[in-house]
Amino acid sequence: MPNAIVLIPARMASTRLPGKPLADILGEPMIVHVWRRATEAQVGPVVVAADSAEIRDCVQKAGGTAVLTRPDHESGSDRIFEALGITDPQGKHDVVINVQGDLPTLESGAIQASLKPLNDSSVDIATLAAEIRRDPERTNPNVVKVVGTQIAPGRQRALYFTRATAPHGDGPLFHHIGLYAYRRAALERFVSLPPSPLEKREKLEQLRALEAGMRIDVETVSTVPLGVDTPDDLERARDLLGRKD
Repeated sequence: MPNAIVLIPARMASTRLPGKPLADILGEPMIVHVWRRATEAQVGPVVVAADSAEIRDCVQKAGGTAVLTRPDHESGSDRIFEALGITDPQGKHDVVINVQGDLPTLESGAIQASLKPLNDSSVDIATLAAEIRRDPERTNPNVVKVVGTQIAPGRQRALYFTRATAPHGDGPLFHHIGLYAYRRAALERFVSLPPSPLEKREKLEQLRALEAGMRIDVETVSTVPLGVDTPDDLERARDLLGRKD
């Protein structure tokens, strides 16, 4: 098994939901819910990469670990790379799992599943997808699709990621889930690369890795966690987590 560390990027500046990491869900900030989910996966230490003292302090108050990173990072990948240097300068951890800080309904089993493709030494980055079951999602540009070739039951090698409805024709479509497990060297290479043409066109960061010839494998899971981007999403998260309680 890889020696993994889970890093959760969190920033206060959100256009549609300002102060998103500290949004209250059942009496706790959203970032604390995500931290708990990641901790429950038991795949390695969990560290929140915060852009503000407010986020860092609330995670520490809940018993978690958080580090303060620069507020001007352009992406979560850049933020976790800085956090990795702070928390593990000796290079003890050879796999870095990037869990988005706005996934309070994420199942711990999904985090565990993200490590499976890295058993193949030729895989640089592993990520997740779930089969699309609702027709409106097939054409929704906010639902990112992964186009891949099946290499084993429940696993694909990614060929492309797109906001379009793809691939064309009969057959399943897969909703990409933005959780990544990087080999440490792959993360270092990825953040050193400039944004690629297709990345800028589709506004999908993972295309930078594919255009650079990096291999991304995709593990299929059964459910898509709710990403909280708007006040309506926040209400849905409160409702979903309230039902579980």
